Amino acid sequence: MAETSASRPASTILLLRDGAQEMEVFMMVRHHQIEFNSGALVFPGGSVDAGDKELVARTDLYSGGEALSELDRGFRIAAIRETFEESGILLARSKETGLPVDANRAGEIADRHRVALNEHKISFLKILDDNGLQLALDTLLPYAHWITPEGMPKRFDTWFFLAAAPPDQLGAHDGRESTDSIWISPREAVEGGESGRFKLPFPTTRNLIRLAKQNSLNAALEHARSLSIVTVMPVMTKTETGRQLRIPREAGYDGEVFEVGALG
Repeated sequence: MAETSASRPASTILLLRDGAQEMEVFMMVRHHQIEFNSGALVFPGGSVDAGDKELVARTDLYSGGEALSELDRGFRIAAIRETFEESGILLARSKETGLPVDANRAGEIADRHRVALNEHKISFLKILDDNGLQLALDTLLPYAHWITPEGMPKRFDTWFFLAAAPPDQLGAHDGRESTDSIWISPREAVEGGESGRFKLPFPTTRNLIRLAKQNSLNAALEHARSLSIVTVMPVMTKTETGRQLRIPREAGYDGEVFEVGALG
């Protein structure tokens, strides 16, 4: 029997805003040469890395994490860093004033440091320190916790967070890990997955369907605050037409058994 590969800690953020017609979420298309979820429409996010763990020890560089464990702080720090790397959107405050970083300031910091950060030529810790910033950990609301099924070659232990997008920070893909970006209603994203317009990973689809039940940013945030997070690690079995995934009914995804052609 093959050994089960360990799951890597990871985080992702569902950045939300109220659109002209419907609530919208920021999503990106993964580069086709990326090993995991290539070509898929996803939320910004990625693995917790060593730099995130170093940042946990620098309590002067984040706020709103006083009641969180070190592990939970690491997940949130990684979520904010990955979102900045991949979209340029920065969930942070001025250390001096305590006010959120505005769009112009976030854009300046992204223009100056984002490429170097993605190329590992500068650390996120140094960017925050040099610019007098604190990450706004309390702007993230836990929304879901998924672990990749056993038997998959790459496995992740991923926390999904909801956050209101900072005003006028529009975001843009990095051209490296992602090749396109879009503000889209959860409903339209789900319909695009069903029609073949988008390639959506299974957890992404389930969370979009859940999100589509809320008609505004405030409603989505209030719903997230009321959730009791149930960890989801799908149990996967092969069928004649593809794969079947079983998840806990109490996780709140309107079902327990789902047929999928491929896990993605």
